[in-house]
Amino acid sequence: MNRRSTKLRVVVALAGLAVACAAHAQNKKAAAGAAKDPVTAEFEKFRELMEDASPAELFEARGEALWKVKRGPKNASLEQCDLGLGPGVLKGAYVRMPRYFADADQVMDVERRIVYCMVTLQGFKAEDLAKQPFSSLSRTPDPVLLVTYVAGQSRGMRIAVPQKHPKEREIFGIGREIYNFRAGPWDFSCATCHGEDGKRIRTQELPNFTSKEQAIRAFQGWPGYRMTGGLMHTLQWRLNDCFRQQRFPEPGYVSETLTALLTYMGANANGHVYKGPGIKR
Repeated sequence: MNRRSTKLRVVVALAGLAVACAAHAQNKKAAAGAAKDPVTAEFEKFRELMEDASPAELFEARGEALWKVKRGPKNASLEQCDLGLGPGVLKGAYVRMPRYFADADQVMDVERRIVYCMVTLQGFKAEDLAKQPFSSLSRTPDPVLLVTYVAGQSRGMRIAVPQKHPKEREIFGIGREIYNFRAGPWDFSCATCHGEDGKRIRTQELPNFTSKEQAIRAFQGWPGYRMTGGLMHTLQWRLNDCFRQQRFPEPGYVSETLTALLTYMGANANGHVYKGPGIKR
């Protein structure tokens, strides 16, 4: 698809979205049996259009190069990194994480595990990787690129976050507690915005991540290229930013808190098809 065609399609989609918003405002009492309201339907069309024009594959390519090159104090590649399916096996790994790893005796999400491999296999220091963990206009951190590459290897596969090991079940429960925990100056929790059907902010639907039908929205399109900033982000960044918006203390990079939340949201999305790294508004 050429750039001009993509821009034209985006303009058409935005125009359709504006019309749908106006129609929705004039007809708030739409028939109760309707499957989807006009605004939701138009947003879904717009999301599909954005996914078609996603530049995420450019970040995947950079991540692949980082995965295979020998680097760090130990001059090693990440090709022996075990993401749960065996050393170097990437296909299907992303959709089966977070999961328990015996070598670390911990449940790890994909970014936490990749950082673990960068430290143990390549000799990087965890504190150095945590100094600037999220993308900025001047730099896309290596773990972001690596997560994007790994995620791309599970494109088109079904999410299957395991819950067999006792620690996997335990951290799922912790994630559920964190998700529903209300605190801070606004008395917010994750569930305040994402625990009921039909909530909106600035006309955009807020998915209910506790719903089996909507839970996939927590994972779909992540890692994602954020159009508003022109940056590539992972779910670690997304959750960190949610804590910030709730006026909570932001959790440490690749902390157990984030792993617990990702376990809860990921297991809720089990069975859905993951479309791969995408694009966000």
